[in-house]
Amino acid sequence: MLVQYARPLQRLITALERLPGIGPKSAQRLAFHLLRSEEQHVRELAEALVAVKEQVQPCATCYNYSDGPQCPVCADPTRDRSVICVVEQPSDVMALERSGEYRGLYHVLQGRLSPLSGIGYAELRFAELLRRVAEGAPHEVILATSPTVEGDATAIELRRVVTEEAREAGREPPRMTRIALGLPVGGDLDFADGVTIARALRGRTVLTEGLP
Repeated sequence: MLVQYARPLQRLITALERLPGIGPKSAQRLAFHLLRSEEQHVRELAEALVAVKEQVQPCATCYNYSDGPQCPVCADPTRDRSVICVVEQPSDVMALERSGEYRGLYHVLQGRLSPLSGIGYAELRFAELLRRVAEGAPHEVILATSPTVEGDATAIELRRVVTEEAREAGREPPRMTRIALGLPVGGDLDFADGVTIARALRGRTVLTEGLP
C-alpha cells in the first residue's frame, strides 16, 4: 500500500501546487516549512490570505487594487490630473511608482488585447478610459503597456480609439505618448528596475504607428 501524507498536509500541498511557479517539490517544501513554523506565524499568513480576498477591490476610478473606494494615487490631491498613464496590471503601477519619475494618474486595463486568448475590448477597461478622457480632458495619455507584440498592439488600438472618440465628440484629442527608451522588447514592465523605468518615462515618444 502506498504511504501518503496525512490528509491535512496533503491538502495543503495540493493547494500550494495551484500557485503559479510552484511545482510539487516546492509545494512540499513550503508545506513542511509551515508545519514547522510557530502557530502564530501560520495564523497571520492565513488571516492575510483571507483579508486580501475580503478587503481588496478595484479602485472605482483607475481600477488599481485598493482597500477602499479609491486607491491612494487617485485620492492624492497633489497628483497631476492632466496626465493619465495606462498600464496593463496593478503590479505595473507599483513598478512605475518605484521610478519616482511620474506624478500623474493611472488607468489599469486589467490585461492586454489578445485575440487568440479571447481577450478583447469587453474584457479590458477600454470604455472606462474613454469615459475618463471625455470627462477629465487630460492633455496627455501615456501608453505604458509592456513592450511585447500584444502590448504594442494594445497601445496602437488605444491610441486609435481615444483619438477617434475625441474627434467624433468635437474635442481635441489628448497627446498620446508611448514609453520606449530603456525597456527591452519582449520584456515585462513589472521586472524592470526603477532607473530603467525612469529613463523610459523621460524618453517616451508620440505614438503614430498604425494610423493612416
